[in-house]
Amino acid sequence: MKKKVLILVKTYPAISTKYGETVCTAGITEEGEWIRIYPIPFRKIDFNKRYSKYDWIELELTKNSKDFRPESFRPLDPNQIVKLGHIDSDRDTWRERRNFVLKNVYTNMAKLTLDAKDREKCTSLAVFKPTKILDFTYEKTESFWDPKKIKALESEYSQGSLFETNDLDDITEFEVVDKVPYKFKFKFQDETGKESNLMIEDWETGMLYWKRLKVYEGDEQKACDYVKKTYFEDFSKTKDYHFILGTTLKHHHLSKNPFVIIGDFRPKPIKQPGLFGT
Repeated sequence: MKKKVLILVKTYPAISTKYGETVCTAGITEEGEWIRIYPIPFRKIDFNKRYSKYDWIELELTKNSKDFRPESFRPLDPNQIVKLGHIDSDRDTWRERRNFVLKNVYTNMAKLTLDAKDREKCTSLAVFKPTKILDFTYEKTESFWDPKKIKALESEYSQGSLFETNDLDDITEFEVVDKVPYKFKFKFQDETGKESNLMIEDWETGMLYWKRLKVYEGDEQKACDYVKKTYFEDFSKTKDYHFILGTTLKHHHLSKNPFVIIGDFRPKPIKQPGLFGT
């Protein structure tokens, strides 16, 4: 089926033994429904097919038969993506973006988790508005990808990939994206006061780390502190900050809270009119 999708999420690239280097993309259809598009070998598709957040795209999709989550679809051919346009930020208000993104906002983590565990609803993508953001933390993790996955990736490139390209040189010269050696997390409260710690896997978070690491000439502490300052001191305190949450297939029915932060929505707050409408 052919679908028009407003892109809201691009996660940091991950390595899969089956699909190679992939990006999970999520967005909202023109009918207002959430949709997950996976796998997308984003850095291998034609440059003019690569999309940004708030781009409208059109592509052929099929339901992912190996993923029970209702929002999950597979692209038939990522190189057939058509970019249709872009929703601009409309200065400070983000009015048009708000109309699409904030139609259904959760403020209660228990309610969202129940909807995820409900076999009928099986909610796996949602916008969430934290009542209070308490902290933004980071912790060291593995610096390199799993060697088994890298080996599988090398085998994929030598034999041709799931989504073939026309230029074999592009395959042999392709370099796997560096693994971010830190886990970044938000600590927050919902409307009931319940506290949660969720990891953020947005592409922009990882890229911000790498850019600042270069600026700080390899000083990981300074790079991480800059990421924290950006997300905690700026985004969470000066913006009308919302999380975009998604579950992982593996943990959807197994974890108490199967969600991670896969993106965000951060317009400036809308100013309320004063007593005399000013």
